[in-house]
Formats: sequence, structure tokens, C-alpha cells
Amino acid sequence: MRILVTGGAGFIGSAYVRRLLTGAEPDLPVDTLTVLDAWTYAATEAALDPVRADPRLRIVRGDIRDAALVDTTVPGHDVIVHFAAESHVDRSIADAAAFVTTNVVGTQILLDAALRHGVGRFVQVSTDEVYGSIDTGSWTEQAPLRPNSPYSASKAGADLLALAYHRTHGLDVVITRGANTYGPYQYPEKIVPLFVTNLLDGHDLPLYGDGGNVRDWLHVDDHCRGIALAQTHGQAGGVYHLGSGAELTNRDLTGRLLAACDAGWDRVRPVADRRGHDRRYSLDCTTTRRELGWAPTVDLDLGLAETVDWYRANRAWWQPLKPHR
Repeated sequence: MRILVTGGAGFIGSAYVRRLLTGAEPDLPVDTLTVLDAWTYAATEAALDPVRADPRLRIVRGDIRDAALVDTTVPGHDVIVHFAAESHVDRSIADAAAFVTTNVVGTQILLDAALRHGVGRFVQVSTDEVYGSIDTGSWTEQAPLRPNSPYSASKAGADLLALAYHRTHGLDVVITRGANTYGPYQYPEKIVPLFVTNLLDGHDLPLYGDGGNVRDWLHVDDHCRGIALAQTHGQAGGVYHLGSGAELTNRDLTGRLLAACDAGWDRVRPVADRRGHDRRYSLDCTTTRRELGWAPTVDLDLGLAETVDWYRANRAWWQPLKPHR
């Protein structure tokens, strides 16, 4: 199988590439795997080092907004797995332009190229944030999209475009919407790596508001397994939820990370809440379990402990990425 992975040097994308090339997804035999990545601030060389010598791997440095580059890169691939996106909510609030052009226009350019060159399947990797916030219960795949941040609005736009290309042009599209994901090689601006690396560096933890915002936490390996199953077994036009059911308030998560780093609550510094901060996310994964046979396997406490250990052992990777204080 010839696979194009956009954003394959980022956090989840690089984990997917590593899993495919190391045989962790036996139902996905790889003949060639092309990574197309713009190498923005959140992409790192080291994330691909474990598989860089694999002769099946080809790396193309470029932007999905570059239609000419995309048009020369897409031909010859059976599948596009589309991770490439601007994804940090705070950055989208400060400056939404890159989110709209990358996440919406970039996706449209990829969809056009996939249609033009006869790509067999297009996997749109998305987020639970497109639904907005839910007080009780869990979203099904039929829930309306009500995004509240420029980031989530741009991802919702990309999802709707992908489904429109399926319905209008017959392009074989599947969408995955994942919960908050954690694990190795995550750029230290997201809460888990930010808090862990701050603790390891002796800095305080900036906890938004009252810390009561609830998120569902999914290990990156479980997330990638779900994407692989959607790629191989998902129905064209299908939407698949990937959540663990391990819901924590941000305050609860903070407490677990403090304990893992042998630190106390004196290290926590409350900060003003994020504008438009969604209170709770929760995905109903019944369809994914039934159609794909997927279920998360990584226990949250074990996964967090292993993640803390990874950042403790890989200071040389993350320390240059942190702002100087």
C-alpha cells in the first residue's frame, strides 16, 4: 500500500508513521510511505528518527497550502491520511488566519488533488472540539457541529468539506474525531507536556480558571490504532469517534501530574481562564466499537506515568523547544 501522511512529523502524525513502519499495524502493509510536512514549530526531526532509515519512507518538506507541490506529491498514492493542521487553541485566539488557511484551504487543496489523481481513500483526522461543549451525556456522530474557538471552527470546516467531497464527487472519505491525546513527542505547549516539563524544570503550572474543565484523555497509541482501523475498515462517508471514557477535570489531571513528579500544589498558579473555554467534551464511541472493533487499551494512570518517564528521559528533545525564562 502506498500511503501519504500529511503532518507526519507532528505529534500524532509521527506516532502513526512510526507504528506503520515498525509493523504495529499488521493490517496495513506499507510499500511506500510519504510524509508531507511543512516543518512548522510543532514538528521535529527526532520524532521520525526511529524510522528514518526505513527505505519505504520518503519525506517531502512543504506546505499543504502549496497547490503545485501537493499536485506533484499526491499521484501514485492509494491513501491520504490527513493530520496536518494548526491545532493550538490559544494561538488560534491570538491569530486565526493560519488556522483558516491551513486547516480549511489546505484541506480543500488536498481533497481536490485526491479527486484529480484517483486516491482510493482520504482519512480526515479531526477532533472532538468541533462539537463545542456538552454539559451532560456524550456526543454521537449525528450531533450538530457547534465549534467555539477559531481552531475548532476551522477543523469543523475541514470536516464538512471532506464530507461534501464524498457526497458531491463520490470521493471515499472517512473522518475520525479524537479526544484529547497525550504521549511522547508532544510539543510542550499542550497541557500534559507543558505541565510535566515545567515541573521537571522547577517552574509553576499555569492552571486556567477554576480547573473544572473536563476532558477525555486518550493515549496516542490508542488514537493511532483507531485511525488505522478507520483507514482499513471504515465505511465511506463514515465518522468515527475515538475516546477513552477517562474523563478528568483539568484540576484532577494536574493533581496526577504533580504526584507523578513528586511535587505539591504550591507549584500551581491560577491564571485567567481562556476566552470561550469549552467546559466539557465527551464522545460516544458506540459506533466505532461496533463497526471497527476498536477500544482503548492504555490505562490512563499507566499511560501518564510512562509519558512523564519519557519526558524525564528525553530532556534533550524538549528543552530546546521551551521558551527561555
